[in-house]
Amino acid sequence: MICEICGTRIIRNLQDPISHIASILKTLPDEPGVYQYFDADGKILYVGKAKNLKKRVNSYFNKEHDSGRLRLLVKKIVDIKTIKVSTEMDALLLENNFIKTLQPRYNINLKDDKTYPWVCIKNERFPRIFYTRKKIKDGSEYLGPFASVIALKTLLDLIQGLYQLRTCSLDLSDKNIKAGKFRPCLEFHIGRCKAPCVAKQAEEEYNENVSQIRNLIKGNISGVIKSLKEEMQYEAEHMHFEKAQLIKDKLTALEKYQGRSLVVNPSIQDAEVFGMYTSPNSAFVNYFKVTDGAITQGQTIELQKKLEETDEELLVFAINEIRQRFHSTTKEVLIPFEIQFTFPGIELSVPKIGDKKKLIELSSKNAENYAKEKEKQQALVDPDANANRIMQQMMKDLRMKEEPRRIDCFDNSNIQGAHAVSAMTVFLNGKPAKKEYRHYNVKTVEGPDDFATMEEVILRRYSRVVEEGEGMPQLIVIDGGKGQLGAAINSLEKVGLMGKVTVIGIAKRLEEIYFPGDSIPLYIDKRSETLRILQHIRDEAHRFGITHHRSKRSRETIKTELSGIKGISDVTAQKLLIHFKSVKGIKEATLEELEQVIGKSKAALVIEYFKLTS
Repeated sequence: MICEICGTRIIRNLQDPISHIASILKTLPDEPGVYQYFDADGKILYVGKAKNLKKRVNSYFNKEHDSGRLRLLVKKIVDIKTIKVSTEMDALLLENNFIKTLQPRYNINLKDDKTYPWVCIKNERFPRIFYTRKKIKDGSEYLGPFASVIALKTLLDLIQGLYQLRTCSLDLSDKNIKAGKFRPCLEFHIGRCKAPCVAKQAEEEYNENVSQIRNLIKGNISGVIKSLKEEMQYEAEHMHFEKAQLIKDKLTALEKYQGRSLVVNPSIQDAEVFGMYTSPNSAFVNYFKVTDGAITQGQTIELQKKLEETDEELLVFAINEIRQRFHSTTKEVLIPFEIQFTFPGIELSVPKIGDKKKLIELSSKNAENYAKEKEKQQALVDPDANANRIMQQMMKDLRMKEEPRRIDCFDNSNIQGAHAVSAMTVFLNGKPAKKEYRHYNVKTVEGPDDFATMEEVILRRYSRVVEEGEGMPQLIVIDGGKGQLGAAINSLEKVGLMGKVTVIGIAKRLEEIYFPGDSIPLYIDKRSETLRILQHIRDEAHRFGITHHRSKRSRETIKTELSGIKGISDVTAQKLLIHFKSVKGIKEATLEELEQVIGKSKAALVIEYFKLTS
């Protein structure tokens, strides 16, 4: 088979691929370059860049990898090809081109299916200016791309109002204009065009307008404003007041437009800002272009992780991709954290204080908001697909053999062992199923014994599940550390469920996840959906248990303090507690106050009772 990249033949059906790989690893150069991995069918698996090809490629084969996906990639590799380049930057550019062209299975996936609009300055006499999604190689100038069509149209409307450019596609050659082939159209008569087709506007004036428009589109509004002010001053000094007034109107429109941009700091003349937000499966990188102290462009891209890529690798990829996309020549680039990679001719900095630091925070917040909005949209458009994705992620994070479609969670509540209760909450497909929630009043445990309480409740719950054939959970979550988890395991072993269902403990202090028989806890990414769901069901169990505990405690108070009064029912006692808030409040109430709530006869009974017991 022929290599899709360099045209050389790929070795297939190797008798001993291990020896073949070993021989390649020995001869790799200590130089920058790009490496490509191929499978037995000659299909490209992965493209990577390296500052040192020998060290980087060998690292895949001489150590054990934590990522199952990375282990699978290494297992599939039967051939390696390398391309040496002069610098690490050249390697990055080559890697980027290969990823876009070949889309290897295990490479970062740039989730970007949009064709962004550009502003085209047409290559013609009296050039037209319009937006397009297609770039044609005809010598025309293209500025952009722009992330928002709405913002672009607003800018073009402003430009048309300020400069009255032509919109027709006539061939305005000098010969055709002199020959009088054209007549002014409606656009001229309504003041939206100055009719260069009949020589009513000089080519020099038109081209000067195009130059100002080019600066406007690039974000250099202050430069255009300065130029217009100088022109207005000139016209005013030469007593051309109507022309000066027209220029003043343009200035007012420009200043209003500039006011709609987010002003940062006038001292930041030309800079780019990159903020970042990462989730377990993706990274979101936001880009701001700052010109003359205002944010003039913004865009966010999503990078889908494939091989546990580091934040640095993802950020470097994004910076290169976005700067290529915007044809950037900006020298100052602000980033959220230090990276080892160097971009020639670019000054990378990580601001610690001030307006530049605030810009990084704003950019990162925009990346986070983009990620969360996308998550919400996916959940609305296809709830099932969203649930399936979350279930797959939880199964992977918690080392499960099946998806946790049903999760049962248990939490105990008591005050110094009194009124001990336990609560069970249930999530189905990652969502609360409140009809499945259950309370348990502890029957066999005396005193504050959290472990024994957990053992009793788990035994009662799953003995019934086994006996009655109820739906089994795929995951049981115990609110607590190793002690509570051990108590739950004792009960699950008694009913024969150990090994048939995944059971974990979650400790509140550091959100450690404990597994049976493993003394070292698992720490899940704090931003992951898995941890968010585990925290949610744990908090639900706590809330549900506390509510029941308070209700039980209240009933017990009524029973012990008020129900001993002959002639006072639980309903009457409850009415008194609601009105007076506490037993102390009832004791301190006057006869008249009690009569207003429960009547004369019952009020007299209450007064008499507390006189005798005080």
